[in-house]
Amino acid sequence: MQIPLDDAPTYELLRSGETTAVFQLESRGMKELIERLQPDCFEDIVALLALFRPGPLQSGMVDNFVNRKRGREKISYPDPQYQHPSLQPILQPTYGIILYQEQVMQIAQVLAGYTLGGADVLRRAMGKKDPKEMAKQRAVFEAGANAKGVDGDLAIRIFDLVEKFAGYGFNKSHSAAYALVSYQTAWLKTRYPAHFMAAVMSSNSTTPTRSWCSWTTANA
Repeated sequence: MQIPLDDAPTYELLRSGETTAVFQLESRGMKELIERLQPDCFEDIVALLALFRPGPLQSGMVDNFVNRKRGREKISYPDPQYQHPSLQPILQPTYGIILYQEQVMQIAQVLAGYTLGGADVLRRAMGKKDPKEMAKQRAVFEAGANAKGVDGDLAIRIFDLVEKFAGYGFNKSHSAAYALVSYQTAWLKTRYPAHFMAAVMSSNSTTPTRSWCSWTTANA
């Protein structure tokens, strides 16, 4: 059976914050973030799991994301003063916020002509915050952007923004895999609430040493 990823009642349940026993979405802090964000598509669930980490929460990135999603802050790609039209397809799913490591790599490829391997080197350098390697990458990025007709000052400004957000970037493929299980359990809770909660209680009563999250992962 294929579960549709656009089931309206499932998103209504999520937005209500009634996510107890829903994989990865049941903690108090996550419930509060869900109520702030009001997710209405699968991409929002993927983003929730990437946002709910100490770095994004403490950096203000979460506030920017929520405000852009809710229409309280203008969406830009990635910054109102420094943006480029080629970045819109990359950043549109995250409302202009550089949230995923894959976005860092795509920006380097599209704006500065990096190869896939070169973009991965940049991603790792940004993650490690290696000053020597970052100085080298800054020059490579600027030269590549100039070769593609991008203004050098704009390229460096965007590079600085990418570097800032890259420190909090998360692997989207990992987040998407978890989000699918989160959505599936939310769908089951929405469509079959009695069966779902009976399974949760049975699991907890028969396997007291195993958490609901580990049980869900093993049986997904």
